[in-house]
Amino acid sequence: MGVKIPLPEIESLAPEVKDTVKAFPLNVFLMAANAPASIKGLAELARSILFESEFDPQKREIAVLRVAHVTHALYEWTHHVELATHMGLTAQEIECIQFEEPVTSLGEEGNLLCRVADEISRDVKLSDEALGLVLKRYGVRQAAELILCVSYFNFLSRFLESTRVELEDPAAYERLRTIT
Repeated sequence: MGVKIPLPEIESLAPEVKDTVKAFPLNVFLMAANAPASIKGLAELARSILFESEFDPQKREIAVLRVAHVTHALYEWTHHVELATHMGLTAQEIECIQFEEPVTSLGEEGNLLCRVADEISRDVKLSDEALGLVLKRYGVRQAAELILCVSYFNFLSRFLESTRVELEDPAAYERLRTIT
């Protein structure tokens, strides 16, 4: 195996950091515990996007999967295929997100979600046309939530890939199901 940042031992973490990692029992948060001043804020942002946003979770997962595909983030892809399936996406829809360039088979809305993920991931910002379509379809709040979500998962994929976070054992997926 190549160079990577090691995951800290849970026992070595400060109590408040340990509590945050235990609330989100995944390697991504354990890796983030290597930057203890940031772990709480990262977890709060993740919670706000995944659990407190008004944006539809199934639509969110389409965008997240597309980000994971575009950024080649295996960890993110693997976890969010699980979540997307749990949210009702079909294997065929997931395959379109993974293999189409650009995505054209998910209907007008699914294609737009993938376009948003593509443009933010590849071009850093949305084109005026895409932003106009997002605002028209979702309004200000949900447009902002979608853009924040896509931006967050772009950040996360870069963190995951740069630190070389490895996938957890299969039991982690069961723990993930209990927090969604």
